[in-house]
Amino acid sequence: MSELSASKIQSNPKYHQLIKGRDSLAWTLTVLVLIIYFGFILLVAFAPGFITQPISSTSVIPVGLIMGVGVIVASIVLTGIYVQRANNVYDPLIQEIIQEASK
Repeated sequence: MSELSASKIQSNPKYHQLIKGRDSLAWTLTVLVLIIYFGFILLVAFAPGFITQPISSTSVIPVGLIMGVGVIVASIVLTGIYVQRANNVYDPLIQEIIQEASK
């Protein structure tokens, strides 16, 4: 890419909108993942009695197992949110920015 195209892209308001939106989403999802993971680890460390309780009086499945699966599912869902947003919002915006810069 030439320097002229790069400067056109960087001066485009849509580029700044893209960067701001993508960074905001990325930081939000990062904070959510950290809260989920560290929350689970802190429960394991400081509330082992809660984590090891069975989910019902007749079950042998502990609460921690369900929470662990929840952590994995939450990570998949949050990744899906980012991918969906990237495919439906950011990629079309990138294409618009590139087309405007190549004119």
